[in-house]
Amino acid sequence: MSTIPKLHYISQGATPEAHLSNIKEACIAGVALVELRLLDADDATLLHTATQAREITGMYQTRLVLTDAYATAKTVKADGVFLSNGKTSARMAREHLHSWQNIGAAAYTLDDMKALIDFQVDYIALGPYGNASDTSALTNQDLDTLLQTVHTDTPFFAFGTIEIEAIKSLIDIGIYGITVGDLLTEDFKKVPMLQKLLGGSSTQEQAWSADDWI
Repeated sequence: MSTIPKLHYISQGATPEAHLSNIKEACIAGVALVELRLLDADDATLLHTATQAREITGMYQTRLVLTDAYATAKTVKADGVFLSNGKTSARMAREHLHSWQNIGAAAYTLDDMKALIDFQVDYIALGPYGNASDTSALTNQDLDTLLQTVHTDTPFFAFGTIEIEAIKSLIDIGIYGITVGDLLTEDFKKVPMLQKLLGGSSTQEQAWSADDWI
């Protein structure tokens, strides 16, 4: 398996245009993988926005994945999909995607993790992490317990309310990387610092080609 970037930016914005603007800012700042998360758009809007996102990320040699929309990901030749809600199975996505396109998926429980590991997805994001007001949020102890329970080479990411101060402890317990939205949308200048904390520079992470995923 090729190296998966340790920092993923989840696109945000009130409009598709705002998503694209933030994706461009993330690329300029050196993020090596962005996830276009346009969940409520109709098919035509999603296709148009994804096409533009692919053009932007292509200019900066940044990987692009789409949230859940595997058909659109195949059409625009995105680098893959991220399955966020369990409604779309990894098996269904794999049947539709090109062989070189990758699949990431969210896991909320140990059973989720085991099923995704068995299917050999490319990476798994565990969460939601860190929001004390959310009774379903995972703590460092929860993540540590989950990671100690499974034995796999699959990279694990954390998603949720991730503060900069938490990153070192996440890495220490075996989390490979993080997926963030607000943390970067508020200030894309944080990218180099986050990459340093995660142990990967943008230069190292962006050295890739489509062949990496075959």
